Amino acid sequence: MSSMKDRETAFETKFAHDAEMQFKAEARRNKLLGLWAADLMGKTDDDALAYAREVIKSDLEEAGDEDVYRKVSGDLGHRADEATIRTQMISLMVEAKTQLMSEH
Repeated sequence: MSSMKDRETAFETKFAHDAEMQFKAEARRNKLLGLWAADLMGKTDDDALAYAREVIKSDLEEAGDEDVYRKVSGDLGHRADEATIRTQMISLMVEAKTQLMSEH
């Protein structure tokens, strides 16, 4: 019986770790996306970081990535089309996960 309880505990621990890592990766991706968009808008230094924080906060509006996409797309306007923004989101998620993995 102990073996079954150990497996259950290990599964729960892994699930919690995976969920935490996904949350961190999404937050990191959103920060990187915010910095990318800020650069396109001509923002630098503190203004760019402040904008990146706005993008991170926008992800708390609803589940999924659409709230982040709408925020960045609306702010960028004609500077980037949908395909460019969505491709950047995918690319930066890979980069965010790579960064997190190298930190552990």
